[in-house]
Amino acid sequence: MLTTELAMTDTRSEYITRENILKLLSDEEIARISTAETAKDLVVGAEYVDLEALDLGVRHADGTAVTMGHALPKSAVHAATWSEILKHLAPAPKP
Repeated sequence: MLTTELAMTDTRSEYITRENILKLLSDEEIARISTAETAKDLVVGAEYVDLEALDLGVRHADGTAVTMGHALPKSAVHAATWSEILKHLAPAPKP
């Protein structure tokens, strides 16, 4: 039972983090991301965040297929927004 509760808590934490990241985006950025979703692949070396695997942090496109519906490319958001996203991805300070 405890394992199930921990799994549910972990999933909830990931959902909240993903939701918090999406709330940082302006309408313009959301439109750009929607346009990016129709692209086949990211340019090799492009930075992005996989919204389904936030624990992996910022990733770099390496030429393999990226699920664009889950990718939040750095190029689709303003520099200030990307900085805020990075703050959300940073590990919490240890007590």
